[in-house]
Amino acid sequence: MAVQSAPFGSWVSGLAAARLAAANVRFGQLAIAGGSIFSSEGRPAEGGRNVVVECDAGGACRDLNPAPFDVRTRVHEYGGGAFVVTRDGELFFSNDSDQRIYRLRHGGVPQAVTKGAALRYADAAIDTSRGRLIAVREDHSAPGEAVNTIVAIDLASGDESVLASGHDFFSSPRLSPDGHLLAWLSWDHAHMPWEGSDLWVARIEDGGRLAAARHVAGGASESIFQPEWSPAGELHFASDRSGWWNLYRERGGRTLALHPMAAEFGEPQWQFAMSMYGFEADGAIVCLYEQGGRSHLARLADDGSGFAIVETPFCWMRELQVGDGFVACFAASEHAVESLVRIDLATSEACVLRRSSELAFDAGDVSVAEAIEFPTEGGATAHAFFYAPKNAAFRGEPGTLPPLVVISHGGPTGATNAALRPSLQYWTQRGFAIVDVNYGGSAGYGRAYRQRLEGRWGIVDVDDVVNAARFLVARGDVDPERLAIRGGSAGGFTTLAALTFRKVFHAGASHFGVSDLEALARDTHKFESRYLDSLIGPYPAEAALYRERSPVNFPERLSSALILFQGAEDKAVPPSQAEAMFAAVKAKGLPVAYLLFEGEQHGFRQARHIRRALEAELSFFGRIFGFDPADRIEPVTIENLPAGAAP
Repeated sequence: MAVQSAPFGSWVSGLAAARLAAANVRFGQLAIAGGSIFSSEGRPAEGGRNVVVECDAGGACRDLNPAPFDVRTRVHEYGGGAFVVTRDGELFFSNDSDQRIYRLRHGGVPQAVTKGAALRYADAAIDTSRGRLIAVREDHSAPGEAVNTIVAIDLASGDESVLASGHDFFSSPRLSPDGHLLAWLSWDHAHMPWEGSDLWVARIEDGGRLAAARHVAGGASESIFQPEWSPAGELHFASDRSGWWNLYRERGGRTLALHPMAAEFGEPQWQFAMSMYGFEADGAIVCLYEQGGRSHLARLADDGSGFAIVETPFCWMRELQVGDGFVACFAASEHAVESLVRIDLATSEACVLRRSSELAFDAGDVSVAEAIEFPTEGGATAHAFFYAPKNAAFRGEPGTLPPLVVISHGGPTGATNAALRPSLQYWTQRGFAIVDVNYGGSAGYGRAYRQRLEGRWGIVDVDDVVNAARFLVARGDVDPERLAIRGGSAGGFTTLAALTFRKVFHAGASHFGVSDLEALARDTHKFESRYLDSLIGPYPAEAALYRERSPVNFPERLSSALILFQGAEDKAVPPSQAEAMFAAVKAKGLPVAYLLFEGEQHGFRQARHIRRALEAELSFFGRIFGFDPADRIEPVTIENLPAGAAP
């Protein structure tokens, strides 16, 4: 087939937005019980409904919760830990519409366990001998801030009793194998769990109450991740006390680092039930770790000896669960989308059970990530993944360079990776270059790299995304006159700040992004209500700094076109943020568009909205950068579009 020459951005691609939106599922939680693997899937084609799927030892898979049941918890708004499975495959799950816990026996219909209104539950453990669940509960029944506790839920009556209280947040209640001890994590305002948290253990007394708790590890400057009990009943956890989340074991009141190394065996606890290690029957540990922007799988003996890497084809793995002779996780490579995989520990053979997308990719159309490091402010180095335009049927017109879209990820204590993602290939197949930036503050590079953002959100991240673009311009990879930036949530704030406070980008797209830091400090959910203390400074004491960093306050500094996308039911970043920015940009006379999606929260889950957002953003960039997308797209209303611009 002859290769056509066509303007970058106008290339024809079979990866249509409608196919991408409908074909993708969002993998969530993972568990193993009785030889079966249980995973949750968020399905845009079903309006974003979350379904637990059981895959048996032979690889046969079936849905468990029937429609309209939606397995999702809203504790901390970001959820996670929405289901738990007994050894014989009985399922307990939180249902999104009423946030009650339901019980699903084999072949039956879900039956409600909990009774209370305005209560949410997550991260449950099954206390078999006492006939109860132990879970994190978030109580919204009284005015003011929600109250978080760890509770026991009697499975016969639904009655609840508080086991642990007195802290702002709790997670990870974990029972010892003999059922006599309970471990859990807590933290308090103004810390996030990756900044400072505490690990506790208490004996369960007759009657099911807890004895006085003993502090094991953690504090204001030490983050604890994923406490787990070994088969022998010894407590393990990840701690970043060394500057890296490494694995530790407690024995006789003392803790021992099992295999110290400059790598991350933990990650920011944005959701419940996150898992990066587990135990084989003999106590050996199978674990994931992050190093150099890549995931690795390894095994080590419980005494820390015999550390051995298990070779896999994957660059990114998450939610590890350990079974009898195998592990399960969600994994992806530079050439394959994220999938649910089963890896045999004896042979290292990986078997794909479920794919996040059934879209087929020709190798000639796949843009493979190039890991780059580039200089940034203060002599520091930042990290990113660069994707060149790639379409086997097209090349750019002679003498031209592609437009660049810089991606600023959310969090901001999040991270991106090199895995094949259809949402990025959508752009590269049409002739865009992409750079996905792990700016200072991102996870995966140690505590010191995360702390680069402390007090400097809106400065360090903005410097890094700007310098990523400049680095690629200097290398000759992209068109310096067609630089765009996009991001969601905290990445949306970085996008808006870069457009406002720097003169580098010519267009931007903010997906449910923060524009007013003061408004965010006053009007957000409990989990993040004090996050800005470390990112900006205490509020209202540092109110002047909040105003100084808020893009909405400085429309006169803007000189770029902007499109904004927002969920109408977003509690993390309310619609008022996007609406205020839209009004400010419109008043400035710059090209601006605003799309509000009813029924969406923080992140879009419905296929029709995902499709519309993708197509609208492509159309917007086309009209700003002067090319005609090949796709047939519903028109986007752009205020202040210059006369003579493409319709």
